Amino acid sequence: MSSTTTQNKHVVVYGGSGGLGLRVVDAFAAAKWRVTSVDFRPVAAATDSIVLDPAQTSLEATGAHVKSALSAITKTANSVDAIVNVAGGWAGGNLLDDDLYKNVSLMISQSVNSAVITAKLSATELKSGGLLVLVGASAATSGTPGMIAYGIAKAGVHHLVSSVAAPGSGFPEGAKVTAILPVTLDTPMNRKFMPDADFSKWTPLEDISGKILSWAEGQESLESGTLFRVVTEDSKTSYVPL
Repeated sequence: MSSTTTQNKHVVVYGGSGGLGLRVVDAFAAAKWRVTSVDFRPVAAATDSIVLDPAQTSLEATGAHVKSALSAITKTANSVDAIVNVAGGWAGGNLLDDDLYKNVSLMISQSVNSAVITAKLSATELKSGGLLVLVGASAATSGTPGMIAYGIAKAGVHHLVSSVAAPGSGFPEGAKVTAILPVTLDTPMNRKFMPDADFSKWTPLEDISGKILSWAEGQESLESGTLFRVVTEDSKTSYVPL
């Protein structure tokens, strides 16, 4: 999908058709940003949609496709103001799980590979002073014996943030990278599978999308490389730097 609108600022949302991705797209679109969604299906609220092929599992091929498609949209290097990666998934299981190998591969593909693609995109597409946002997990700041594959992948995202923020990474000068580490997001799927949980401790998707937009528009200060644990108590959300 394309449009002839001429918004001044441009955001790329990787995972734009997911539950959180749609809220991020909506938040930036409402703020009059040009929004490019990257996912397996187009997003109506986005200005442009880069559609991925579900049959294409190669990191190299997927990365090259996204890079080529985005370059065709921007026409100019380092012209994107923000890149937000909200792609990911979840898988449980300990060492005795017969699906451990499969789940590790899946979690790396969904969380680590998408984070690497967006991080590499930032080197050539993000403006100096721009913003890269990734999604980690609060649980992955310590051991995750009951969801080993998930913990491995999210810990990898946390490490990537530190690496990108460090000198010599190839990240644009003055740009900032951060990650949000939710505990539990308030999604229809989570409510379906955990109907008896205390929803006042779950983080609404609008809180996350609003915070990301606020960072991108420079309304709140942000130190590059910071991981933020997202804590919701009594329906009030705070972002705790780690």
